[in-house]
Amino acid sequence: MLDRLFTATLTFCLLIGGTLAIASAMLGTDQRVVVPRAASEPAPTVQLERVVIVGKRLASATDVARTDADDAGTARVQ
Repeated sequence: MLDRLFTATLTFCLLIGGTLAIASAMLGTDQRVVVPRAASEPAPTVQLERVVIVGKRLASATDVARTDADDAGTARVQ
């Protein structure tokens, strides 16, 4: 029973908080932010060398997927 009361209380508090957040955003005054001059200049870019990656697939040392029909020496247990 305690979990039902806690869940209801938590839900109610979240609804109140969301309503207050939306109301404060709607009623708040819009203030312009002063952009510093350094932000208006383009950022320096760096170009790196191209890298070529060559990969080779190694042959598998063990079989990954095998069936019982492949193993003749496996005893059948029922």
